[in-house]
Amino acid sequence: QAPLVESGGGSVQAGGSLRLACVVSPRYTHHRPCMGWFRQRPGQEREAVAGIDSDGQVLYADSAKGRFTISKDDAKHTLYLQMNNLKPEDTAMYYCATGSYGGIWDHMKYLYWGQGTQVTVSS
Repeated sequence: QAPLVESGGGSVQAGGSLRLACVVSPRYTHHRPCMGWFRQRPGQEREAVAGIDSDGQVLYADSAKGRFTISKDDAKHTLYLQMNNLKPEDTAMYYCATGSYGGIWDHMKYLYWGQGTQVTVSS
């Protein structure tokens, strides 16, 4: 079983919404690691969008504040990213990740990644 499996990407017009989901195999959430959503545009570095740290604190990148909401359903082992008022600059491959015990922002600290789901926003 893959550690993390994302779904929910797609193509929308600017101003639209999408909800990404990431099913996380329970064995990868022992000891309450950080969990996060990242995105990567072609030719650019992977950047954090939002995350939940080991204490349950929710954090957002400035680009996501007020538009995106991260949440998790422990019973379903699923991490979500609700994205509203999408903009063309949100176009990217989105990844969920877990396994970091060094904060949510540094993608290098995450051990486990999903395969990614493409989000495309047209103007």
